[in-house]
Amino acid sequence: MIKAKAGLARAIGRLSRASGRGGGTTLPGRVLLKLDRNAIDKLGSKLEHGSTLISATNGKTTTASMLASILVAEGRHPVHNRSGSNMTWGVATALLEQKGDEGLFEVDEAWLPETAARLHPDTILLGNLFRDQLDRYGETEALADAWVKLAKDSGDRTGFVLNADDPLVADIGRYSGAGTTYFGIDDESVALAELQHAHDAKQCRVCGHALDYQRAFVGHLGHYSCPNCGMKRPAPEVSARDIELKGMSGLTATIATPEGSAELTLPLPGLYNLYNALGAIATARRLGIPVESSVKSLASMKAVFGRVERIQIDSTELSILLIKNPAGANEVIRTLALEPGGLNLWIALNDRIADGRDVSWIWDADFEMLAGRVDSVVCAGTRADEMALRLKYAGFDTTKITTIEDLDPSLTAALDGTPEKVFAMPTYTALLELRNLLSDRGDADRYWEG
Repeated sequence: MIKAKAGLARAIGRLSRASGRGGGTTLPGRVLLKLDRNAIDKLGSKLEHGSTLISATNGKTTTASMLASILVAEGRHPVHNRSGSNMTWGVATALLEQKGDEGLFEVDEAWLPETAARLHPDTILLGNLFRDQLDRYGETEALADAWVKLAKDSGDRTGFVLNADDPLVADIGRYSGAGTTYFGIDDESVALAELQHAHDAKQCRVCGHALDYQRAFVGHLGHYSCPNCGMKRPAPEVSARDIELKGMSGLTATIATPEGSAELTLPLPGLYNLYNALGAIATARRLGIPVESSVKSLASMKAVFGRVERIQIDSTELSILLIKNPAGANEVIRTLALEPGGLNLWIALNDRIADGRDVSWIWDADFEMLAGRVDSVVCAGTRADEMALRLKYAGFDTTKITTIEDLDPSLTAALDGTPEKVFAMPTYTALLELRNLLSDRGDADRYWEG
C-alpha cells in the first residue's frame, strides 16, 4: 500500500513544480502523510544504515549541509532534506523523492521528538538553543525539557552529539544511554569582551543556581560552571583552537581530537559557522569518518540558501545573511564589523508567522557595533519603520537611513549607484521573498528547481 500512496504523492509533487506555484519541497510529503500518517516510519525503516538528525535554533541547515558534503565526499549516499524544509512533511518529501542508504535530516526544534520517535535515529546532533519566536516555541527551557525527555525515551538506541558550550544542550548528556560526544571552542582569544545582556542560559540545569560564565563566544555559548553544585562545562572531544577570523572571507582553526589535530580552513565566516563545522566534524567522527577527511571536505564548503550566499548583480556583490534572533544577528554584526571601509546594508524585517510576530528581539541585537561604519542602509519589510527606529537609537546617522517597505523598490534603492558590495540582512520570510525577487529579475537561479 505504501508504494501506491508514494507514487501518488510523487505525481502531485511533479505537477506542483510544473505549475510554477512552488510547494515542491513540502507538498509531496504533506500529501503522503495525509494518505498514511506512518509513512515516515515505513520509509525510514528501509534506510540500511539508519538516520542522523540535526537540530538547533541557529545553524541546523548549514550544519546538515556540511555533514552531507562530508558524507558524499566519502562515497556515501544520504537522503537529505537539503531544501531546509525541516518539519515532518519536509522529511517525508526527502524520503519519498531521494534514493540513499542512510538518512540525514535537519529537524525543527519543536518537531524533533516526533521525528525521532518515527525514525529511531542512531545519532542526534544538537547544536544550540537560543531565544527565538517566543510566540511559537515559548522559552528555551521548555525546549530543553522536551529534548531531555527525548534523550530519556531514546534509551541506549540513540547516541548524542552535543555542544559542550551551551549549558542547555550539554545537560542532555546526563540522560543519554548510548553515549555522548561533545564539541566546543577552546580558544580564549576569540571570546566576547563581556556576556551579552540578552543571553539565554542563566541558571544551572542541575540545581537552579545562577551560572558563573568564565567566557562566552556566541550569545551564551561559552565556558561556564555552577558555584553551588559543581556542575561545569564538559570537556569536548572535538574542539577548536588557534582560531583566526577573517571577516566575510572565512576563518582558520586547529581542530583537536583524541586521535590528533587537523587544520581547518573554512570559507564561511564567523564563530557561528565554526560551531556548525565542529558539530558536523564531531558527528562525522561518530559515523566513522576521520577528522582529516572532514576538514578537507569543508575547505570547499559553499554557503547554503541565504546563509552568507553571494550573488553578483552587475558590478555589485550582494551577500545574503539571514538574521532571526539576537544571537544570530549579533554574529552577523560581529562579522560585518571586521569588514574594511564603509558598509552598505539592506535590512528586511518581517513579522509573519514563520518569522515570529514578536520582533522586539531587534532591541537586544547589538546594532550599535556598526554605528559610524555605514555609508547607507535601506530598511524594508513589514516592520521597516521599526527597524529604522532601532537603528536611530543605535546611533546610526539618520540621513543615511532609507525606509521602503516593499522589497522590490527597496532593493533597487540599495543597489543604486552600484556599490561594490551590499550586505543583505533579511528575516526568514523576507529571505524567501528576496530570493524569489532575484530569480524573477534574472540575477539568480531558483534555489529549488526540478
